[in-house]
Parts: sequence; C-alpha cells; structure tokens
Amino acid sequence: MNFLVLNGVNLNLTGKRERDVYGGQTLEEIEGELAAFCESNGHAAHFFQSNSEGELCTRIQQAEGVYDGIVLNAGAFTHYSYALRDAIAAIAVPVVEVHMSNVHAREEFRKKSVLTEVCKGEILGFGKNSYKLALESFWL
Repeated sequence: MNFLVLNGVNLNLTGKRERDVYGGQTLEEIEGELAAFCESNGHAAHFFQSNSEGELCTRIQQAEGVYDGIVLNAGAFTHYSYALRDAIAAIAVPVVEVHMSNVHAREEFRKKSVLTEVCKGEILGFGKNSYKLALESFWL
C-alpha cells in the first residue's frame, strides 16, 4: 500500500517548539521512522508539510488514484479549515486525522475539529506513535 502523510501549519517546528507537548524529535526524524515502519510492513509512505492551507488542499485533491490512504496532522487548521474539510470530503481516499497531543486536554479551542466528520477516524495523544497507529489502521 502507498500512503501520504500530510503535516500542516507549524509542524515544521516539531522538535523545537513546545517540546513538552510534541517531543524533541524533528519532523524529519519522525518521518524517517515512519518510512522505515511502513517499509518493514511492505508499504510505502510519502511526506509533505506546508504552512499553506491551499497547498495541503491541492495534495489531498491529487491523492486520488495515487495513494491508498492519507494520514493528516493539520495542526491548527484542524479547528477552522473548511477548505481542508471540503477537500477531504471530495475524494474517495480515506483520511485518518492525527494529533500528537491529546487536544481534548488542552485549550478549549483545540477541542473542536471541523475535519473529524469527513475522516475515516481520529487518533490523538500518543506522540509520534499517533502516526504509526494511523498508518497501521489501514492495513490491519
């Protein structure tokens, strides 16, 4: 299987910002682990990060016929991006929403996701392992 792992706004700062929440590894280090994890299970993962909502929408739209699933950590876009929501709803490729932190145990505004209703599922609170659990959900 072939997967797209999308990371949204500010996730390029993973390992530098709020290390107590997101851990000390960089996004590139996490992606390396995820690529190896997929490969060891006979699958492939491709990665893209952007602080631009439009670029993320374009990648979602282009996934049709290319990827078997998308793992999406939209960052703060999770809470207000109807554009991402509509892009997810417009494709047949299943999307799993992920968050490294438990957003329900944080600030009030983080408790609402506009994406969840159009996603296959949501995994949160397990740090970088949230990504692994989301990937695994496609082949288990």
